This record gives sequence, C-alpha cells and structure tokens, in this order.
Amino acid sequence: MSEDNNKQVLSKSNWLYMAGSFLAGIMFAGVLVWLLMPSMMLTTHYSKYDSIDETCEKLKEAIEQEGWSCPAIRDMNKSMEKYGVHHDGQVRIVELCKAEYADDILNTNPEVSTLMPCAWGVYKDKQGRVCITGMNMGLMGKMFGGNIARIMGGSVAAEEHRMLAKIAKN
Repeated sequence: MSEDNNKQVLSKSNWLYMAGSFLAGIMFAGVLVWLLMPSMMLTTHYSKYDSIDETCEKLKEAIEQEGWSCPAIRDMNKSMEKYGVHHDGQVRIVELCKAEYADDILNTNPEVSTLMPCAWGVYKDKQGRVCITGMNMGLMGKMFGGNIARIMGGSVAAEEHRMLAKIAKN
C-alpha cells in the first residue's frame, strides 16, 4: 500500500472514530438528562410546621405578603372521596397567582396557561415530615426561553423563593 493510501485510510478511520465518539457523547448526555430531569423539575422543601393545615395557612399568608393571591387551597382527599376513592395520606394543593405575571405571559404564550395558576403540593412523607413540592420555576422558565424565561425563570422563581423561605426549614 502506498503512503497516500495509508494516509487516506488513517484519515477515514480518524473521522469515523471522531464521529462515533461525538454520537456516543450525545447519546450519553441524552440518557443523563432523561434520568435527571424528573428530580430537577420538582423542588421539595420541608415545612417548619408539624401540620399540613398550618403549613397551608402559613403559605397563604406568605403568598399574600408577597403581593400574590391564593385562589384556593384544595383538599385532594375530599375531591377524590366524591368519586369513591380513599387516599390514606392527606394532600393539599395551594394555588398561587400574580395576575400581572399571568397577563404578561399569556400575551406572548397563551399555551402556557396549562401551568397556571402556580401550585404547591403539601403532604407528609414516609418519615412524617410535612413537605411542600412545586415545579422548579427557574428551570422551567429557562427551558421555554423568551418572555417565559424572563418572568417564570426570573421574577416568579425569586418571589416563590422568598415565600418559601418563610415556611421551609433551612
């Protein structure tokens, strides 16, 4: 084999190796994101308070102190019992909304209305701790980009952080 043919074979094998490595890297990153996304999409905080009802009331106060509204605190157990379903653990949904932010987002992205109002789930975990779980608004906003990133990833995430700081254990 001539020296030129050896260089061509070497060049092709280098290119194939690089392309294969690149594709393997992309596949590895994709699998990693797929596995980590669920734990990144939700954030859980432990309440300073021992009861679900007291935690919900304190959340409502913190929401309103921050200039938001709390349209509802939903008792999921009562809602399910209407349909003959009994759930052992108590679960509440605390809704929160800031109309100005909602309007701003809906003007540019009405499809995001499915995420409105914002909400936190309040329940006890297996260790008996009162938990507050919600969507990671900072990450959600960044994923959408644009106006949603500015509002959800910026203002909403910051204000939710301040609300939860009053209720959650450090």
